Amino acid sequence: MENNNSVNKKALVKKLLKQELDGAQEDDLLEMLIDKPIAVDVDKMEDSNSTFGDKAADKVAEIAGSWTFIICFVGFLVGWIIVNMVVLHNSSVDPYPFILLNLLLSCLSALQSPLIMMSQNRQAKKDSLRSQNDYQIDLKSELILEDLHDDIKKLIKNQNEILKRIEELEKK
Repeated sequence: MENNNSVNKKALVKKLLKQELDGAQEDDLLEMLIDKPIAVDVDKMEDSNSTFGDKAADKVAEIAGSWTFIICFVGFLVGWIIVNMVVLHNSSVDPYPFILLNLLLSCLSALQSPLIMMSQNRQAKKDSLRSQNDYQIDLKSELILEDLHDDIKKLIKNQNEILKRIEELEKK
């Protein structure tokens, strides 16, 4: 009976996956889903593989996307304009069209954008791994629930048979 149940599980997994896998990949996946725990912490796994550049990109994206950075940067821009228009009116470093400020903003944008994109790509990769892990866990849970359902059916059938025998014995 155990072998038949295993065949049912494998058929269900094949039906649910609907993917073209070679024999070795399919067997590995089936064994992993049926017999082994598959939950992993994607964040810890990715953090252990991250390089200094990855960590730096994540930190830049974290800082650049905060309200603290936005407020400080607006303060810097307002300060720059006030200093160059009011305080250093006659001998300002960057007079009215603020060409130097424009250059600084362009450089900041040129450096910040790729770092933020790198961080977003890493986050998308983590999300994809998390999604694959969730799917495998859901699939395994479905297989376990199917087994439990089959076991409950067997128990109910056995219980009904026992009740029939008890009723027959009581009639005698």
